[in-house]
Amino acid sequence: MKYNYSEKWTLKTRELVRDLGFDHIAPDRVCCIESTGSKTRRTIARIHSLGKAMQLGMSCDAFYVIELISKTFDKESDDEKVKTLIHELLHIPQNFGGGFRHHRPYVNRRIVDGHYKRLREGTSPTYL
Repeated sequence: MKYNYSEKWTLKTRELVRDLGFDHIAPDRVCCIESTGSKTRRTIARIHSLGKAMQLGMSCDAFYVIELISKTFDKESDDEKVKTLIHELLHIPQNFGGGFRHHRPYVNRRIVDGHYKRLREGTSPTYL
């Protein structure tokens, strides 16, 4: 597996945090990486965090990394790429403490589509 920092998608993700009003997320504590060589067949992206024990040991705050699995993410349409980023951001809990929200009831297609619709309706005219 190889990982590369993605400035393009990190900036897009931070823009989405602002445009969608996800005020509980510290934009500078979220980034995106692209991975190649994954064996997964269906996964488009996944989110990783710096857990509480590591935060305490390193004396730092929570940090989230969205991994974009190149072989599947790159095939998506621009709209679906944005929806994928929204989906991953929804996994970040309100306390921004290093944990995750489960799919039920916080992250599902209906919720992602609702946020995407708000985005398209004017909160961000340059959604991509």
